[in-house]
Amino acid sequence: MRNRHRGGNLGLLLLASQVFQMGTDNIPPVTLAALGLNVYLFLFPLAPLMRACVSVQTCWGGDWRRLLLAPLHHADDWHLYYNMVSLLWKGSRLERRLGGPWFAYLLSVFSLLTGVVYLLLEKGLAELTNDPSYNMQCAVGFSGVLFGLKVVNSHQFPGGVTNVMGFPVANSYACWAELILIHVMSPGTSFVGHLAGILVGLLYTKGPLMSVMKVCAGFSGTRSNSPYAQNERPQAHTPRPGLNPYTTGLSEEEEYEAAIRASMRDRGGATHESPAYGFHIPPSQPDNLEEIRLRRLQRFAR
Repeated sequence: MRNRHRGGNLGLLLLASQVFQMGTDNIPPVTLAALGLNVYLFLFPLAPLMRACVSVQTCWGGDWRRLLLAPLHHADDWHLYYNMVSLLWKGSRLERRLGGPWFAYLLSVFSLLTGVVYLLLEKGLAELTNDPSYNMQCAVGFSGVLFGLKVVNSHQFPGGVTNVMGFPVANSYACWAELILIHVMSPGTSFVGHLAGILVGLLYTKGPLMSVMKVCAGFSGTRSNSPYAQNERPQAHTPRPGLNPYTTGLSEEEEYEAAIRASMRDRGGATHESPAYGFHIPPSQPDNLEEIRLRRLQRFAR
């Protein structure tokens, strides 16, 4: 086990508490397996972070295995905790609606395709701005996939309002609000990686991806005979006083807000050290490229 965790592995302990309070019998099998795989690879990573993260420079250089490694590796225990709590909520709900086989298929496709879209976006930004530093932006984590699942969740359960840090937002726009909010609160997160996940989700719900997946899989629909496949109605989540902020009595949004507040308390408000929905690894680059990046940031700050 590689000791790259911070905070005494508190994130892992909280995640374990979350799973046991929810009960493994209440977590659909594919969601539970995906969570277990992410935890296992956090404890026993297949590669160091700098060899697992995905970037234009590394993948265009021939290291395409990073597309498989990046979604399943996390920067620290808090990064893993935030993502897996979100997976528990989104995965459990979607797996019951779509069925286990299709949900497993969906996770696999989204994990790979989010990385591909991320590379295309970074490459496009590098060409558009004539800034080679975009090609070196290296990202890791499951958060891009989670943003895609959030889009699918809003499509499968239309209507309703999501509470995003105290502001009511229609579910259909919640992913965009969170995209901006998370980037503002945690500047170290990968904005492009999260955007890539949203675009993949839209390709599935509004574009041809679902049809292509059906053709490739030989399925005639997205439902299965899984015992977890159930009809659900969207429910409005309202805050309830007196609940432990790490129990499953909270909605996804309440979990996220509670985790952010707890992390800020534990770290004295240093949210840049505790990425919530993803992780951007600063590239190692010559001084001239660093100057280019700083000039770009200054230009956008005007």
